Amino acid sequence: MSKFVELTYHSGFTNEHCSEALTGTLPIGQFSPQQVPFGLYAEKFSATAFTAPRHQNRRTWFYRIRPSVLHGAFSPLPARLWRTAPLNEGPAIPDQLRWDPLPMPTSPCDFIDGMVSMAATGNAALQLGMAAHVYAANQSMANRYFYNADAEMLILPQLGRLLLLTECGQLPVAPGEMALIPRGMKFRVELPDQAGRGYVCENYGALLRLPERGPVGSDGFANDRDFLAPHAWFEDREGEFELVCKFGGHFYRATLDHSPLDVVGWIGTAAPYKYDLSRFNVINTVSFDHPDPSIFTVLTAPSDTPGVANLDFVIFPPRWLVAEHTFRPPWFHRNVMSEFMGLIHGKYDAKERGFEPGGVSLHNCMSAHGPEQAAYAKATNLVLTPAKLDATLAFMFESRYVIQTTQHALQLTTLQTDYRACWDGLAREFQQPGKR
Repeated sequence: MSKFVELTYHSGFTNEHCSEALTGTLPIGQFSPQQVPFGLYAEKFSATAFTAPRHQNRRTWFYRIRPSVLHGAFSPLPARLWRTAPLNEGPAIPDQLRWDPLPMPTSPCDFIDGMVSMAATGNAALQLGMAAHVYAANQSMANRYFYNADAEMLILPQLGRLLLLTECGQLPVAPGEMALIPRGMKFRVELPDQAGRGYVCENYGALLRLPERGPVGSDGFANDRDFLAPHAWFEDREGEFELVCKFGGHFYRATLDHSPLDVVGWIGTAAPYKYDLSRFNVINTVSFDHPDPSIFTVLTAPSDTPGVANLDFVIFPPRWLVAEHTFRPPWFHRNVMSEFMGLIHGKYDAKERGFEPGGVSLHNCMSAHGPEQAAYAKATNLVLTPAKLDATLAFMFESRYVIQTTQHALQLTTLQTDYRACWDGLAREFQQPGKR
């Protein structure tokens, strides 16, 4: 493995990007010429349908040492604790739910085996919905590779860095950053810090993209220029390797006699990328009334209903709380969107107690939720001077669909059975005029 990792501007949202590990790899004027330079094979990787509109079409041409068809027959592999929608584990429930962080494994466990599904919605085979997972791992994937035929994967480290080695190159990802692996792309995960924990969202539906800015105009939210893609990099290794595939909610394995990360050059719009969440340009209130959390949307996967997302990836980063005559934390609310939340570091302003970094919460469609009693009491008596909410980073996977929890998640000892007690102190304070 190289001692340093090169990254470049990710233009796949709008334009093609090209990268080569050896100068002269990419053919000029024809993607699949009769003979590819250096005796490589041309292979097309399509992350959308061939006929998707040009501005939404995601495909990349790989120029690789061996074509992807060279692997052994697939055989079933136990799924461990990774689940796929539709879940057949009982009904979705309206209770507000919250979990403590997942403990680190005590025996060797890599990124794939360390995945624990918490909740899911939709149907992967019908390409709608999403699934939310947490991972805890203490072993790198040395001779093991993986691809997910069901979904693109949004990865958020919370504890420990990840090095994602993909067909397009290497992506180092640290807590406070996010990475996205396209559906079907092969990769493996190394742990530079020997252990890691974090969150993963599988998006079964329309591919994640930058949201429209609407009345905000031409700037604000996440900017294209801050998304980074890897430079071409390849492994030319032979030996005994394992390729794991997630397909239709089931897991399979095949043997390989070479590394599948043997792409010497590539050009296209379907590539992995990373984004530093601290670069999000927050558009927050500067007057009165609390804005909707949609102003914090980093990426969105639309549904068939305009304005209602299959999946929104939303963050709650450091920001200035400059407002007049208003309540600054999130209001008490009920929402048609279901909300799966996590915390990377710091404290979440509406839940200062009990919501720990690495933990998760789920507030389903129309399930009432809001600030805990202590946060409400503090916020309603606060002197409204300009203040900075700092040293915090929370996020939300939000979906138009009702989210179902896995049975394993409901049986975890980290499930907080007393979560609803955080609202117990919200006493009646109504004083009707003229009555004692």
